[in-house]
Amino acid sequence: MNAVALLIGLGPVLGWGLYPTIASLFGGKPTNQIYGSTLGTLIFAAIFLLISGNSIPTGMDFALALLSGAGWAFGQIMSFKAFELVGSSRVMPITTALQLIVTALWGVFALGNWHSESHRIIGFIALLVIIIGATMTAWQENKDTKGSADLKKAIGLLVIGVIGYWGYSAAPQASSHLDGMHAFFPQALGMFLVAVVYCLFHVKNNNVFATKSSYLQIISGFFFGFAALTYLISAEPKMNGLATGFVLSQTSVVLATLTSIYFLHQNKTKKEMVVTIIGLVIIILAAAVTAFLN
Repeated sequence: MNAVALLIGLGPVLGWGLYPTIASLFGGKPTNQIYGSTLGTLIFAAIFLLISGNSIPTGMDFALALLSGAGWAFGQIMSFKAFELVGSSRVMPITTALQLIVTALWGVFALGNWHSESHRIIGFIALLVIIIGATMTAWQENKDTKGSADLKKAIGLLVIGVIGYWGYSAAPQASSHLDGMHAFFPQALGMFLVAVVYCLFHVKNNNVFATKSSYLQIISGFFFGFAALTYLISAEPKMNGLATGFVLSQTSVVLATLTSIYFLHQNKTKKEMVVTIIGLVIIILAAAVTAFLN
């Protein structure tokens, strides 16, 4: 791994690590957040398309990329709703763990990953460890009835939302010749279209198209777009490769969690902080195991 590859690999850490915190800082309801951030991502993808000179996929490839972006938007809407209940510092480790588990299971049962019996045993143990790590990050020293109820609702939303995140990863894999660089723009378009439709259904309660916070959220979309693009570059064989690039990108959960705690004042007790950090380390180590088993 050379210095350039490492710097590229840190792109997703910064982009995805800061994205939820920035989205929360700019505020607004989930409708404002999803509209503005997907608009920002679409602008970023359009600029990259013009600079790179890549062609836009057609036919089924275009449809799969569009569906992929739509899946992400659905998952992110659920995450934004969960932010309202328990804050991004608790949501991010849980949703990351769910995505790791679903992606790994899809790889095993649909794509034939973890070929040997020993790989499958190690892999499933790693998934169990990820669940333990996520549980640790959500642990509360002083439990209260409302907090516990909100956490359960948030987890329910994230379990539903992970279906969308799975579609984001899985849909492009249905094509044998659709790479990430060419899928980037139609994915962003799919994200934005779902966001617009969702916001239109809620326009009576919150007209996001005429709200300042919606357009401030464009900046958070730039961070997401930057992370998505640098991850695609990082995962290339001549850079960090898929396994290393994936593991590097997952460390973004540490930055997302800690910046939420410190900048959004989503306070934890000293014991909660220690348990949370241990849980985050466990998630990353287990994610590394699942990645390098492939």
